[in-house]
Amino acid sequence: MDERRQGLRRQAQWMALGAALLSMLAACRTAAPPPQAAAEPAQSQAPTDSSYDWHGLLIAPFGSALKDIPAQLHEVLLFHDAAHGATADEDAECYAADTSAPRFVGRTPDEYLLCFKRDRLARVQASVRLAEAQASEAFATACALWLKNAAAPAGQPDAPAPGAPATNSASDSAACEGSQGDIRFSGRLQQPGPAESPQDEIALTITLDSVANP
Repeated sequence: MDERRQGLRRQAQWMALGAALLSMLAACRTAAPPPQAAAEPAQSQAPTDSSYDWHGLLIAPFGSALKDIPAQLHEVLLFHDAAHGATADEDAECYAADTSAPRFVGRTPDEYLLCFKRDRLARVQASVRLAEAQASEAFATACALWLKNAAAPAGQPDAPAPGAPATNSASDSAACEGSQGDIRFSGRLQQPGPAESPQDEIALTITLDSVANP
């Protein structure tokens, strides 16, 4: 009789243990999964292309003699065109480079001119043609860099934020003007002439002038 009672007691213990295990398994299945960490928003990257900085266009200091320019040049004739904001100077002699021009806004310029007065470098002009859909953003990014560098202490240029709106010194939203040290810069967006490029392209141009023309 005692053995029978002990057997029944052991059977009851095993049944209780099995029921507890089943309860634990059921609880695990119905428990809510731990919350997932929220995805971090993508961080915008500041452009690392140094060609957005106009300093790269100045391959020699203003005031340098024509013979001291480190590039092969050939003289070009410029015509003043007020309708398209051309800045030809009747007293200047302008030259184009025979070799590849320094990159500007991530591209090789369609126009790159070095202009001299009395045989001394006094002006640099560069222009690239951009698709109309991307021209405004590229110009805003470049202008933001130019204005930040102009406002920063000497030798401490700031990095641009892509697409950041530029605070232009002119009321024209397609112009960006200012000065840094003894150099004046003037950038703008303008529609090329019908014979120059397709109508869905915009010209981004910049003109650098020496504050003290020789």
